Amino acid sequence: MNRTGKMLLVLALVVVVGMAFRVSWNALRDVARAIGADATAATLYPFVVDGLMALALIATLILTDKARTFALRVLGTYTVASLVLNYVHGLVPELHGRSVDWGRLADWDPANYALVLLATSLPVGSIYFGSDLVAKVLHHRPAPIPAATANAEESTNTERNRSSSDLVVSTPAPITPNVKPLPRPVAVGFLKSTVPAKPVQAIEQPTVTPSERRAVAAESTRPRRATGRVPDVARTPRPRRTPDELLDEARKATADWPDTKLTAEGIRREVRTSPANARTLRDTLRAERGLQVA
Repeated sequence: MNRTGKMLLVLALVVVVGMAFRVSWNALRDVARAIGADATAATLYPFVVDGLMALALIATLILTDKARTFALRVLGTYTVASLVLNYVHGLVPELHGRSVDWGRLADWDPANYALVLLATSLPVGSIYFGSDLVAKVLHHRPAPIPAATANAEESTNTERNRSSSDLVVSTPAPITPNVKPLPRPVAVGFLKSTVPAKPVQAIEQPTVTPSERRAVAAESTRPRRATGRVPDVARTPRPRRTPDELLDEARKATADWPDTKLTAEGIRREVRTSPANARTLRDTLRAERGLQVA
C-alpha cells in the first residue's frame, strides 16, 4: 500500500473512533451524574475511561515483552468496564432523564454496589495505570538490530537504489591490421632457391590507443615458484665415504652385535649406505669373525 492509501486508512480509523467515542461519551456522562459528579466532572468522565483505552493502545504498539502484556491488560480491563457502563445505561431508562437517585445504578443492592464501585474506581485507576504506562513508554529502549539483519537490509536498499551508469559504453571498432608485403630472404651459402620469391605478408602489431591500454591486465612482477626437478647444483652436497671409512664405521657399529644379527639389512640401516655396500660390509665382517660368508 502506498503512502496515500495509508493516510486515508488512518483518517477513516480516526473518524470511526471519534464517532464511537461520541456514542460512549453520552452513556458515561449520564453514569457519572448518577454517582454524584457535577456537570464539569460528568463531561470529563468519558475522557478518563475511553481516553485511557487509547493511551493503552498506543503503549501496546510501542512496548515489548512484559510491559506490552501489562498495557494489553489495562486496555482489556477498561474496555470491559466501558462496555459494562454502556450496558447499564441502556438498561436503566431513568439515567437518560436524570430522574434516578444518586448512587443508584441497579435495583438489586449487590449489583448496585458493584456498579458504583466500578464507576468510581475508574478515574483513580486511570491516574495510576496512565502514569505507569507513560513511564514505561518513556523508559523503553528498542532492542538493537542484529548486524546480519542490518547488513541484509542495507544491501537490499543498495540494490534497489542502484541505477544504471549515465555513460554510454560503445563497442570498440574492429582493429584492421596493416599488411605490407616483405621480400623473401635470399638463401645463404651453398643453398640456392630455384623457386621464385613470393612476397610474404607480415602482420604488424595493431596500434593500441590509451583507452584500450587501460584494459590490458598488468603483468605480475613476482617471481614464479620453481616447479619440477631441482637441479643438482641446487642440492645440498652429501659427503662421499670411502670403502675404508664405511668399513671402519661398520666395525664400530657392530662391535657388540651377536653373529645372528650381523645381516646386510641391519648394517645398511645402521651405516646408512646402499644395499650393495651393505652386503660387501657384511661379508667382510663375517670373514673377520671367522664365520662362513654367505
